[in-house]
Amino acid sequence: MAEHNEFGKKGEQVAAQFLEKKGYEILATNWRFKQWELDIVAQPKGKKTIVFVEVKARHTNYFGYPETFVTKAKQQLIAKAAAVFLDQNGLNDAPVRFDIIAITVTPEDTHIHHIDDAFFLYAK
Repeated sequence: MAEHNEFGKKGEQVAAQFLEKKGYEILATNWRFKQWELDIVAQPKGKKTIVFVEVKARHTNYFGYPETFVTKAKQQLIAKAAAVFLDQNGLNDAPVRFDIIAITVTPEDTHIHHIDDAFFLYAK
């Protein structure tokens, strides 16, 4: 596996652990349907909301913060995948939220920025 893929997978693991510590139940990680992928599907414990989390990890913010790489096109793909996930799991009536977890790893520190309700979209 390429180094950037390993780094991305590690970022997703860090994000899942972060969410669990915040009281989320992880429903799925790296869920795939056709060419679409959902990094993390989670649910705050005791709530009905299904949270689709896009994880972006970077070594530096030199080219921009990780969350800025979740483009409108990427958001559309996440929304389409989320619609399929909800349908396949009988969760069509559940409230939905799209979050981003941006992780910046430097030699000195790991910074995690959780953005609730990062974007609002519906699959077309």
